[in-house]
Amino acid sequence: MSTGAVMPDLLATIVAATRRVVEVREAARPAAVLARDQTRQPRGRAFEAALAATTAPPTDRPARARVIAECKRRSPSKGILREQYAPARHARAYAQAGAVAISVLTEPTFFDGHPDHLRDVRTAVDVPLLRKDFIISEYQLIEAAVLGADAALLIVGAMTQTELTRLLGAAERLGLAALVEVHDLDEMERAVDAGARVIGVNSRNLRTLSVDLQVLDVVGRRIPDHVTAVAESGIRTPEDLSRLTAAGYDAFLVGERLIAEPDPGAALRELLGE
Repeated sequence: MSTGAVMPDLLATIVAATRRVVEVREAARPAAVLARDQTRQPRGRAFEAALAATTAPPTDRPARARVIAECKRRSPSKGILREQYAPARHARAYAQAGAVAISVLTEPTFFDGHPDHLRDVRTAVDVPLLRKDFIISEYQLIEAAVLGADAALLIVGAMTQTELTRLLGAAERLGLAALVEVHDLDEMERAVDAGARVIGVNSRNLRTLSVDLQVLDVVGRRIPDHVTAVAESGIRTPEDLSRLTAAGYDAFLVGERLIAEPDPGAALRELLGE
């Protein structure tokens, strides 16, 4: 099994841009100064529990799927998803519709995100929040804690095994959960070896931007039982949720399917079969 990072072209481009942006932010406000602004302890365990929890449903209904609903304005594959983008308003709609957690894109160059979007969402909702970004440094994890996140995304393909292990440890020390994203079996094994407790399987190929839902089936069935499994990308219908639950997934991260709709909250309720 390889322990190095094999980075598709698009991922390499985004990571390089991220390094430059983070260098500028850290030079302007060093980590020690930034950490003084933290007023809230991240609820990493609450994030993990929300994805793995089992809630007894009414006798006439199946259990509700556990969805992490995503706030993002743009994606490299689809372009602008929502012209009138208001993360806090969308987050409230998601929370009211039954999202167990909310993901907020903060990457500026390719997703039109901003750290302030996460801060705004934190003031609007009480559900656990995931900082969705291309995290390659502990500084970004400190930012996540300061901004009000409870979890952060770590993409296995964006880093070496040593870096992955180091960032998982840093997240743990800060009280953040880590959603460790993989795209194939090799990356899944790397995530498990590094000690990931929550693994997200992204069906989107970051080189071609195409979605192959078979990736979810292949990788999902190999994730160990003690790890919480999250399916990402290409989820559009209640039938998708049912099929992927049968494949072993505990929770689902859904973004484009919801945020591009006139009423994202209503779109989530529809996805949940309500």
